[in-house]
Amino acid sequence: MSGRTKYVLDEDDMPTQWYNIVPDLPEPPPPPLHPGTRQPVGPDDLAPLFPQALIAQEVSTDRFVDIPGDVLDVYRLWRPSPLFRAHRLEKALGTPARIYYKYEGVSPVGSHKPNTAVPQAFYNAAEGITRLTTETGAGQWGSALAFACAQYGIDCEIWQVRASYDQKPYRKLMMETYGATLHPSPSDLTEAGRKILAEHPDSTGSLGIAISEAVEKAAADPGARYALGSVLNHVLLHQTVIGEEALKQLELAGDTPDVLVGCTGGGSNFGGLAFPFLREKLAGRMSPEIRAVEPTACPSLTRGRYTYDFGDTAGLTPLLKMHTLGHDFIPDPIHAGGLRYHGMSPLLSHIYELGLIEALAVPQQECFAAGVRFARAEGIIPAPEPTHALAACVREALRCKETGEDKVILTALCGHAHLDLPAYGAYLSGEMVDNELSDAVLETSLASLT
Repeated sequence: MSGRTKYVLDEDDMPTQWYNIVPDLPEPPPPPLHPGTRQPVGPDDLAPLFPQALIAQEVSTDRFVDIPGDVLDVYRLWRPSPLFRAHRLEKALGTPARIYYKYEGVSPVGSHKPNTAVPQAFYNAAEGITRLTTETGAGQWGSALAFACAQYGIDCEIWQVRASYDQKPYRKLMMETYGATLHPSPSDLTEAGRKILAEHPDSTGSLGIAISEAVEKAAADPGARYALGSVLNHVLLHQTVIGEEALKQLELAGDTPDVLVGCTGGGSNFGGLAFPFLREKLAGRMSPEIRAVEPTACPSLTRGRYTYDFGDTAGLTPLLKMHTLGHDFIPDPIHAGGLRYHGMSPLLSHIYELGLIEALAVPQQECFAAGVRFARAEGIIPAPEPTHALAACVREALRCKETGEDKVILTALCGHAHLDLPAYGAYLSGEMVDNELSDAVLETSLASLT
């Protein structure tokens, strides 16, 4: 092994604008619809949930959006994040491929989520909002929003999916350390939660249910707003700092990606890395294969239906055209809690429909095998979510070993697993099982959409 391992940008090289891919697409994405009128939603429809600045970003047709100076100041706590050449993983796999990973685990909460949590808290504070409500799955988003709210003196109330709440007790402590109030979801604090508990007292919850609870609480309080950690356009917009930095870092490395892979649950991590590279591909400056990787237990892109559906279980949100498993779908309590969402980002779904990206689903045992292999080679124990992307990287690298191709593979390691080690314990002890979504369960869930 020889050659440089880390590619680190100076703070002066940090992006000062977010990239909006919408103007560069061959067709605009379908708009969200009001569930009552089936007409496109307007700013007034979204005002009870989001500040005007974020509503404007949600529908923006500007190619670039300036990052406020105050947000850049907070970003400097961890940005620019490093790009690593995975020399040791390459050697362990015996592959001629060159593997790079953009590491977002250097943020204060250990994931990519503060990239959007900080601007969301900033814009809400600027409009006089005093409380934010949200949901969280694995806890990375809840931790990020709790941290961001602490920067701007905003109260933060979080509903965490019960399966993850029970699996990850230290996430609760992290959120509370930052000053947030945390509830397991479904809870008896909301009408949406009480309805679920009445029908399913032992419910392990879902992101859709937790969203319903957080939205219900925000809509009832004039001083509160709701914050979402993935799915929506403005969230993916904020995450493009990942890809913009990676473009500069790969230029330093003298490489261009042949394959780009990222895990997808709601889509923010994947979009954040992929969109700047897709811009370059659409402009004819590079031609990477761009691949989204999801769990077989919650395969919204590969097996979901592309149609209008609610973003939450109770039907409180606008209708979004996306790949969905049905808003009533409650996935098995897999360890990658951040990927247990019934729908995919409408923007990513649209891009997938246009044929601009690929998608595949991977079972969790293969993912954790890749995570362990990566940890033993590179030293970082990856969060359960990015092990899906690593599994796809390993597949591609071993394919290169067979063919002799020296492809450049790029992925986003969107967080570390320091608070997710029980998941690795289940894998290492042999207790982990693969949860593949059955045709019968899928058909029942999709039936609610017709």
